[in-house]
Amino acid sequence: MQRTTRDLWQTAYAVTDGAKLRAISATTLSLIACSVSNVAHANEFELYVEYTGDVFGPIDGADRRGVYLDNLDVTASLDVSALAGWSADTMLFAHVLNNSGGAPNEAAQTLQGVDNIEVARQGLRLYEFWVETNIGPLNARAGLYDVNSEFYSNEAAGLLVAPAFGIGSELAASGPNGPSIFPSTALALRLGARFSPRVSGRFAVVNAQAGVPGDPGGVDTALDNGALLIGELSWDGDTHIDVGAWTYTEEQDDLRLVAVRQRAAGAYVTVEREVQPGATLFGRLGVSDGDTTPYAGGWQAGMLFDAVLPSRPASQVSFGVYQGQLASKFRANQLDAGVRASAAETGVEFTYSDELTPWLRLQPDLQLVLDPNGDRDREDLWVAGLRFVITPFGH
Repeated sequence: MQRTTRDLWQTAYAVTDGAKLRAISATTLSLIACSVSNVAHANEFELYVEYTGDVFGPIDGADRRGVYLDNLDVTASLDVSALAGWSADTMLFAHVLNNSGGAPNEAAQTLQGVDNIEVARQGLRLYEFWVETNIGPLNARAGLYDVNSEFYSNEAAGLLVAPAFGIGSELAASGPNGPSIFPSTALALRLGARFSPRVSGRFAVVNAQAGVPGDPGGVDTALDNGALLIGELSWDGDTHIDVGAWTYTEEQDDLRLVAVRQRAAGAYVTVEREVQPGATLFGRLGVSDGDTTPYAGGWQAGMLFDAVLPSRPASQVSFGVYQGQLASKFRANQLDAGVRASAAETGVEFTYSDELTPWLRLQPDLQLVLDPNGDRDREDLWVAGLRFVITPFGH
């Protein structure tokens, strides 16, 4: 079994990193060009392009400094089974990502961030590249894979800009260089199944060392840092509930104890319910070991309102509250550094979104962060910004 798993990594590596990013881009573009020629005859190919631009920064509680940053997503999916006439449903998916601009959290100085398209290293990446097929009752994906695309996520939280609403901070801060989430994924194998009309589940084995073409070193295939194991069960009813757990096969460095490594693990639950037409409530709660990440746990909750203005059917309002509960070892490190550590960093966000045209959406956003950076002595931080999203074409 170990040999088979390693063969999977090596095969995915040959596809995603063997000839580096420019060769991948050429291959992907060739695939796109070939597939587009068949669009008139079938719907085997879909291409989507989205450009997001943000002007964000603190307006009180830190240096008032607004910066511009952007995010370009180009995704392509190919229905291989329809194109080749196979009986098993098989799809190939590619996602190219480019980020540039500033970093609003350099001025805000929070632990969990204030803008979900901010990256530590700007540049072009092959963000995802996987194949999906059915194996008997199982649905399988293999390749470069974003864990947060199917695990630990709430659709109703998707409009909010603060990164904590994307994935729980206690998981986002885990692993040797972060888990396989934005902006750098890792090689993975994900299996999913539906056990009944209401119950489904999924499980993934993910390289613990994230890295994609476009990152220094590219895709890691050595597996020297082991793997992230994550599983989730879902209940689909009037209330949608996800229950998940995760751990790493290799121990991680202890936050405080020198030359000590600890087992990293955690669990979470997410809930989402439409409480009335056009109004969806969401909530999440996560916990972790507290020895290997700054967070012992955290929670997020909020509401999404659709068509809030009768004359504006695309108008949306969302507000949310999040809290990253700081681990005792992290707080002790903060005290050693002269910071009067708080028990948590808490944030509140309010945002409004509307379409000016079918291809342009504007979204003003306001955030309040309490005890930013986990520092009791820092004053409340206010952050404001404007996001615009351009979707020139796509499905």
